[in-house]
Amino acid sequence: MSAQGPAGDYPMVVGPAYTVEGTTYTPADTMNYDVVGRASVGAEGGSGVTAAHHTLPLPSYVEVTELASGRTILVRVERRGPMQSRNVIELSPGAAAQLGLTGQEQTAVRVRRVNPIEPERALLRAGQPAPARMDTPKSLLGVLSRKLDTQEGVTRPAPEATPAPAPAPAPTPKPGKDKKPKPVPVPKPAPAPAPKPAPAPSPAPAPAPAAKGKFVVQVGAFSNQANAAAAASKTGGSAAAVGKLWRVRMGPFASEAQAKAALAKARAAGYSDARIQSAN
Repeated sequence: MSAQGPAGDYPMVVGPAYTVEGTTYTPADTMNYDVVGRASVGAEGGSGVTAAHHTLPLPSYVEVTELASGRTILVRVERRGPMQSRNVIELSPGAAAQLGLTGQEQTAVRVRRVNPIEPERALLRAGQPAPARMDTPKSLLGVLSRKLDTQEGVTRPAPEATPAPAPAPAPTPKPGKDKKPKPVPVPKPAPAPAPKPAPAPSPAPAPAPAAKGKFVVQVGAFSNQANAAAAASKTGGSAAAVGKLWRVRMGPFASEAQAKAALAKARAAGYSDARIQSAN
């Protein structure tokens, strides 16, 4: 069990270089660590949501995304490893269970270092899971999977196109013996149809009902519209003009737990002043 309170995360240990299966790993305090690779499930860590990593500081925090489902969880890195493979990370049984794994090896994942808020750190230090993150969009999962294929030298064949059926040959007419072919009658042009009256305009659709929820996450207020649009894009929120400012919000959310997960995402994107507010 890790020490309780914020002091349980300090001091962070980096440590000397070491070798596993012929590969030398040099630990480093890399703040923007973001890689794709393979994860395995180890025996250490029990029900806690922890992991072993080759180079990140001990302890540190990462978001682990399974590329098959997009499910993303917060994990505390507490050990060096994996010591029996070159996989990028080894998850504890508790972390694997929260990610939806059932003990299978060589799971494709994305590992991204983050700086979570203290309440989430406290949950992981106490051996409890932090709220799950929002699932990663399928479009991004496709990009990450192709990146992993390139890393591993995998070439996936393009799907084969189904050939269109050849048109059937037109039947050749067989004229009768000693009979002259009959002339083909020229069809008379059909009279033009009378113009139909224009249909009555359809009534305008009723506006969609506004999303309901008790909480919103205010990412920030910006004097520049372009900066507000960038913040909305990074966090999945929306920008709206309020007086001379542009306000960016996420939500609304029905529960405080959902709002806290969104708040963590906003802060991980670099908006440390993001706050949870009541929806109005």
